[in-house]
Amino acid sequence: MSSDLATPPTTSPPAARSTAALFSLALGAFAVGTTEVVIAGILPEVALDTGVSLPTAGLLVSGYALGMVVGAPLLTVVSARFARKRMLLGLVGLFTAAGLISALAPGFSALMTGRVLSALAGGAYVGIASVVAAGLVPPERKARAIAIVFMGLSLANVLGVPGGTALGQAFGWRATFWAVTAIGVVLFVALSAFVPYEEPRSGAGFRREPAVFRRGRVWLALAATAFGWAPFLTVLTYIAPLLTDVSGFEPSSVPLVLALVGVGMVIGTPLAGRLADRALAPTLHGALAGVSVISLLLLVIVHSEPAAIVGFLLFGLVGAAVIPPLQTRVLAFAEGADDLASAANISAFNIGNAGGPLLAGTALSAGAGYTAPLAIAAVLGAAGLLLAWLAGRVGTPA
Repeated sequence: MSSDLATPPTTSPPAARSTAALFSLALGAFAVGTTEVVIAGILPEVALDTGVSLPTAGLLVSGYALGMVVGAPLLTVVSARFARKRMLLGLVGLFTAAGLISALAPGFSALMTGRVLSALAGGAYVGIASVVAAGLVPPERKARAIAIVFMGLSLANVLGVPGGTALGQAFGWRATFWAVTAIGVVLFVALSAFVPYEEPRSGAGFRREPAVFRRGRVWLALAATAFGWAPFLTVLTYIAPLLTDVSGFEPSSVPLVLALVGVGMVIGTPLAGRLADRALAPTLHGALAGVSVISLLLLVIVHSEPAAIVGFLLFGLVGAAVIPPLQTRVLAFAEGADDLASAANISAFNIGNAGGPLLAGTALSAGAGYTAPLAIAAVLGAAGLLLAWLAGRVGTPA
């Protein structure tokens, strides 16, 4: 284990070490993102093996989301007296143990326990990792550093989820969680070796962090995150029937379109990070406006297969492009309470994950067509844009 755990460095980390640290932090986001979504691809196998119905097995998805919403701020507050590197290593240790519990789970209850523990650790990890990443680089590169961490989440959709699903289908669903556990071990070693040590904050500093929630613009920024990110999963949750029943794709083509969405995410995340470092507010407003515009565009062109392919590639790009500026904006507004505000923003992302699909599902249950999620996404994106603009008008804008 690295001596960094015990001895603070006397100088700033070299560029190569900072780069290694950033990609190590991104590996953790990759593991978290893969674990969150991959369960959907192996849900039928899990339901059959654990002896529960498919809707009951679906609670493994909502249980994870709830764990992320609650766990991110809760574990951040509980562990805030510790140095951030130790916090990260402790969270990775819990995440790895949770993966092991899931892999060995004798039944549904044990598997749910593993999922919730993974979510508790994962939500806090992503929030703290983005703060650590921002501290590794000069101020003018913060958004790019945050984008590298969140690139791990984008790559999880392109590589981790399809790979984990294929592994689970070929060797049984437990193999997926064994792979996640192995990634956790590698991640622990990488963080130990490359992430520099920081002295823990004082007790007084820790006690002041909750005061950040007295700032109106912080609440507006968190609301902008929830509404601004909600369109993404609103559309992706119901993309399969949209593609097959409206666009006319064969069911076998759905994974290919999803992969294109992932490619768009991989392009959009670093691009937005670079642009946000130059002009944060215009990048944020442009990305949120883009989400609404592309959603409306898809409403018009989704009946054409070639046009839908282009449209969903762009949707992945603008959807992911909201992430770095949303996270950077919250950190800018919550100066002095970075860890807690960052964790709260991860909760806001997950509230969007839950709320958007719920609205779309309600509309579909009421008899709306499969294009309804696109219209809902456009409205949610516009609401996020309005909230982001209001946040910038309260106090001094970032």
